[in-house]
Amino acid sequence: MSRVVKKTPSVCTDMPLNNAEVCAKLHLMKELLRSCYGPTGRLKHIRNNIGGRVTTSSSSSVLLPALSSSQPLLNLIKSSILNHISRFSDCGLFAAIFCLSLLEHVRQHELRENLAIKVNKHCLSLCTSYLQREDCACRVKVNFCSSQNLMTLAGSIISSKPACLLTEAEKHHISTMVVRAFLQTIPCSTPGPVTLGHTVTVTIVGLRVLDSAVFPGLLVEMYDPFDQTDSSSGPLRTVLFSTSLAGDLAELGDGTIEVDPDVDTDLQVLNQLLELGKQLVEDEVRLCVCQKVIHPVLQQYLRSHGVVVLERLGMALMEPLSMLAGTQPVATLHARILSTAYGRVKNLSTKQFGFKTMLHLQPEGEAAVCTMVLCHRNETMLDELKVVCQKAEHGLRLTLKEPSALLGGGCTETHLSAYVKHKGQQEASESAAGLGCSPAEFLLGVKVFCRSLDMVARSLEHDGGTSVIDLNHAHHWTVSAGATKEDMVGGLGLCGCGLVENSPSTKWTFLNTEYAEFCPAPLLGDSCRKPTVLDSFTAKVNALQVAVETANLVLDVRYIIEDVN
Repeated sequence: MSRVVKKTPSVCTDMPLNNAEVCAKLHLMKELLRSCYGPTGRLKHIRNNIGGRVTTSSSSSVLLPALSSSQPLLNLIKSSILNHISRFSDCGLFAAIFCLSLLEHVRQHELRENLAIKVNKHCLSLCTSYLQREDCACRVKVNFCSSQNLMTLAGSIISSKPACLLTEAEKHHISTMVVRAFLQTIPCSTPGPVTLGHTVTVTIVGLRVLDSAVFPGLLVEMYDPFDQTDSSSGPLRTVLFSTSLAGDLAELGDGTIEVDPDVDTDLQVLNQLLELGKQLVEDEVRLCVCQKVIHPVLQQYLRSHGVVVLERLGMALMEPLSMLAGTQPVATLHARILSTAYGRVKNLSTKQFGFKTMLHLQPEGEAAVCTMVLCHRNETMLDELKVVCQKAEHGLRLTLKEPSALLGGGCTETHLSAYVKHKGQQEASESAAGLGCSPAEFLLGVKVFCRSLDMVARSLEHDGGTSVIDLNHAHHWTVSAGATKEDMVGGLGLCGCGLVENSPSTKWTFLNTEYAEFCPAPLLGDSCRKPTVLDSFTAKVNALQVAVETANLVLDVRYIIEDVN
């Protein structure tokens, strides 16, 4: 009984957002993520407290899983943002910064939590309904008859991650690759429901970025020498195993096996494997692929009969190969293989990338599977390049469901902010009555929402400059530190998205100052200028909703109860 320790009571924190320590942690997280935002964002080195590998990144999908905190509200926000990233890949930093800015501005303006929740929902509905309108001035239609918008969208995502350290020529090359890979995964003549294909990413350290390429079909790393004469010019009959062919009885599970002491189990299993090999040879199989390990004797037998053997394929390549060859993975070696399980590969060849030898499997017909080979000078840059390319391809896939994009460079945020402020001012009395508050309280809540949107746009500047918007279209510019009014008249050039050009008649206001509300004017439809920075429409709209809903959830928390045992 002397070792029994009395259980400590749980700790209850009342009104956590009024706690200075909690607010300080929320502010620190906001500033940490703000400093990573945009093409000039600052990189972060991540490692645990006992050493190990150091990760360098500014991507939310890398940073947030590496951040650990004992504060439940921070973990709640992090989990919400990571769930958004898992579904949409992009706009994780936008959602996190906007959510944390909402919480901070609500506290700074001493707005009641229940009122802030109502006004946030109202402003969110204004934003989402406006973004869905055909006359939305910050929405761009994606035309699949031209690759221009696809290239711009992919290039914007790739340019937003400075850890890739790409030159302009390299950015254009990678953007072209991502768009080409995306287009190759769309079936052209498949009857019935359309299923998108797969893009498999292979990374090579030490080669130039411009050596990166996209190949139709599948590239698989070779661990054993491959005789080019083993492949024929015609289609190769292919079989794919998802079970182990090493003779370890893995498919029998963890149960107890009763064996006669006079029976040589190893010999019995080997005979079973050789019987399987004989069937493959009789069925004229030319390519045998296994997710796991193949017994050396079976490998030797198959190769002696002209069968190309690939083992240790891994789980990640099973579905792409099955789609490419039209095979059905075989899950047992104790039953005869049906003819319907076989597939076909057009031909095999080898490709050399630095120290890696890859076997190239090409589809017989149209198979929406391709391989993107990414090269870079060192492992850190290559890891970030792989993350951002997968993010860009996912962003392009989202355009198939919603063929639209949003203006980038902070212009969508400032435009939405001006629109919400204008609508809020116009409908203050009616909206306040519907929400059960005074017009002054409603306008204060609208101000908090708009200031938080502006904060996201201001987060794009990291070199001591400031942000301005024009009082006509409400687009966003960044002004370098020390710039005078004369510099602003003719030296600002194009806005963040590249659609609006500075002119002497343009009226400006700094983003962190008060300005009179106005209705943002749409751009002329006959303008020949095209946006140079675009964001994923689907990802950003969902990020907007996630940020507001998460902030409202945190605002609604009254108690935090923690078990400290």
